[in-house]
Amino acid sequence: MKMFEMLFEGAIWRSRYIVIFAVISSMIASFAIFYMATVDVVYLVSHLIHYADPDMTMAARKALHEESITHVVEVVDGYLLATVMLIFSLGLYELFISDIDEAKGEARSSRILVIESLDDLKARLAKVILMVLIVTLFQEAVKIKIETPLDLLYLGGAIALVGLSLYLTRASESPQRGEH
Repeated sequence: MKMFEMLFEGAIWRSRYIVIFAVISSMIASFAIFYMATVDVVYLVSHLIHYADPDMTMAARKALHEESITHVVEVVDGYLLATVMLIFSLGLYELFISDIDEAKGEARSSRILVIESLDDLKARLAKVILMVLIVTLFQEAVKIKIETPLDLLYLGGAIALVGLSLYLTRASESPQRGEH
């Protein structure tokens, strides 16, 4: 019976390696999103070359300006989403497979990539997802046409909620009183 228990527990413990599929898939998704965002930057720059064209009308320049700002926000959003996938894949690897020794031994390594627990992974992902949501709100706020005072009030309320969420996120990171 002891032998069966030992084999069964060994099989259960090794089953954690199935997470490697999620790690690899998330890493591929991250690379794909980084690629798409980088291609978007190349297209953005190629369109902006015409911005200084003296033959361009003011209306066309203003339209290009607004479109470019929206495009820049979309690129930032893409890079943030790619970062979420990267953090997720590295976090899953560290939690289920093995510590990434190079990240822990490197002095310039970012603490965001060193995951100690599932709560740690969740907190780090939540911060990046919050940034994605903020960028998305900014992207939509740039497009919004304020026609009534209520529209302005809604926009102000959204900005206030973003500020509050950033404040609460920062406050949750600070050490508890009395701790050093």
